[in-house]
Amino acid sequence: MNVHVRIGDNRSFALKQAVLLYQDGNRAFATLHEVQGRQDGAPYLGAGQSVTTGFLEKLAAGLGASLAAEVLPEHVLARTPEMIAWWSSAQHRLMFFGDGNKETTKLNGKMYPHPALVFMIRGAELFVRALEKSSRPTADTPLKSAPYWNTDSHGRVCLGSMRVPEEVSTSSLSGWEDAYFASEFTHPSGAIQLTTHPCGFLGLWSSLAGRNRRFPVKFLSDSRQTLREFVQGGGER
Repeated sequence: MNVHVRIGDNRSFALKQAVLLYQDGNRAFATLHEVQGRQDGAPYLGAGQSVTTGFLEKLAAGLGASLAAEVLPEHVLARTPEMIAWWSSAQHRLMFFGDGNKETTKLNGKMYPHPALVFMIRGAELFVRALEKSSRPTADTPLKSAPYWNTDSHGRVCLGSMRVPEEVSTSSLSGWEDAYFASEFTHPSGAIQLTTHPCGFLGLWSSLAGRNRRFPVKFLSDSRQTLREFVQGGGER
C-alpha cells in the first residue's frame, strides 16, 4: 500500500519516515522509523533509531525553516527563521480610533508625534515596544510599553482585521508598520499601564493631537524588559 499527499498540481509527497516522541515529565527523546510497505495491507514502522541533529537540520530546511543569506539593513535588530525584530525612529504619524466614544472621535485621523519603537514579528504575531531615545538600541537597552490600545502587557498586538503583508522579510517591514498605524485603535488589551500621563491614555493623545512637537517620553511606562529579553522571550516577561 502506497501513501501519498498531493499539494497543488505538481508535487507528490510519499510517506517515507516517522518520528516518535517519548516523554516522561520534562524529559523527552525521539526515534526515527522507516515506513515499510505491504502489498496487502497498511504500511508499518520499521525499527527505530535515535534522532540526530543532522536529521533535525535537514527536516527544518525541508519545512521551510532555513534562511537564505541576506544583508540586513541597519534598522533590523535580530533575525531567526521564526522571528524578526527592528526599530523605527521617533516621527509623526496618523492615528485612527474606532471605539465609538465621542472623545476619541475628536482624535480620529489626526497627526501625532510618536516615540521611537521596536517591532517584532514572531510566527504570525506582531509585538511592539517603545524606546526612550530615538537611536538604535543595544541588547541591554530598557524598553518601554507601547502607548497604544490593542497592545497587551507583553507587547502583543491584537491584529483584528489589520491588513498585514503576506510575507515576513526585511523588505516587508515598512508594510507591517504602515498596517499597524493604518488600523484603528479600539480598546485597551488587559490590565496594562499604557502611559504615566496624569490624565491617562486619552489625556496623553488629546494633548498631542496635531502638535508639531516631540513625543513626551517621560510619560512612557516601563515594560520591565530589555531588548535582549524581548527578542529572546518572544514578548513574554
